[in-house]
Amino acid sequence: MTASRDLPALDLEPPALLKVSPLLRRLQERGPIRRVRTPAGDEGWLVTRHAELKQLLHDERFGHTHPDPANAPQYVRNPFLDMMITDTDAEAGRRAHAETRRLLTPMFSARRVREMEPKVAAVVEAVLDAFIAQGPPADLHDGVSVPVALTVLCDLIGVPPQDRGQLTALLSRMALLDNRDGVEQAQRELSAFAAGLIEKKRTEPGEDILTRLSGGGLSDERVATLSVGVLFAGLDSVVTIMDHGVVLLAAHPEQRAAAVADPDLMSHAVEEVLRAAKAGGSILPRYASEDIEFEGASIRSGDLVLFDFSLPNFDERAFDEPERFDITRTPNPHLTFAHGIWHCVGAPLARIELKTVFTQLFTRLPGLRPARPAEGLREKEGRLSGGLSELPVIW
Repeated sequence: MTASRDLPALDLEPPALLKVSPLLRRLQERGPIRRVRTPAGDEGWLVTRHAELKQLLHDERFGHTHPDPANAPQYVRNPFLDMMITDTDAEAGRRAHAETRRLLTPMFSARRVREMEPKVAAVVEAVLDAFIAQGPPADLHDGVSVPVALTVLCDLIGVPPQDRGQLTALLSRMALLDNRDGVEQAQRELSAFAAGLIEKKRTEPGEDILTRLSGGGLSDERVATLSVGVLFAGLDSVVTIMDHGVVLLAAHPEQRAAAVADPDLMSHAVEEVLRAAKAGGSILPRYASEDIEFEGASIRSGDLVLFDFSLPNFDERAFDEPERFDITRTPNPHLTFAHGIWHCVGAPLARIELKTVFTQLFTRLPGLRPARPAEGLREKEGRLSGGLSELPVIW
């Protein structure tokens, strides 16, 4: 094993669009799993390649449990992530994970998402009406991506329009790094916020996640935790892919025009955007529940193992010319939504949102393009989720 002081150090500097950072590329070339130092300063294992990550995503020996959560190695320092680490035994952790999926999966089923398509289309149309009316130049991040993703997700969960501004502010504060006091205060406020919504649902039920969960015999704390988890996982991730997808499609006008003209090809374009929009850094921290020998790595119980869902999408062993953007790429087995027991339950809804936004946006504004080069776009710093801070566009 590499000496601790010589470990390659990961950082939070975002890579350029469609470009894997030199460090991550070197790690991927050297092996499928490499010992690294995290941005938090701790040691861990980074899974770098596609086949190996897909294999480990089926392995139930990796999860949220750790025998000493307060001293567990971390990827980044964020109290929200700390909350996910439990000291229960591994089997209890697996049961809790399976229970969470059992509760949430029906609410994102293919049938339910199909029923939501007209609502998503109406949300996108209304947002674009307001965005186009203000004229260019305009910020697509705040003007389209955020309001679309926020409205769709809040409608699904059951957050009233008048409360969404407060919710956005609280989620933003929870994503801060190295600000424990601020994040913990935001967590307390968010818990109180969720409790208030749950109480309202008892007297004013609706066709939403909060109503269904609160009527299922769960404690208010459990309902709040599940709902906040969906919001936290589903908002910024969709916004980031939406922003980056617009940049990618605008940079490839012939492919964009072909996709707009053919709904089936647009579905393929969405998959390629999902694959290519990030090139490393989409990290899911997990802990080994027992000693494991894997591809030459001696993983010990309690070790931090980093599942990166974007770096393996640029693995030449799985994708031909992975740094080439190609909406006709078939097959396209990207791992952006993870796989196996960790597959994202919200993936069907995210796909509908992306397809609807890209289709309506480039149909109504076929000449839309970023107002400055991709390398000039600024990423958020000091935040858990990353993504663009703004996306100025012209048309």
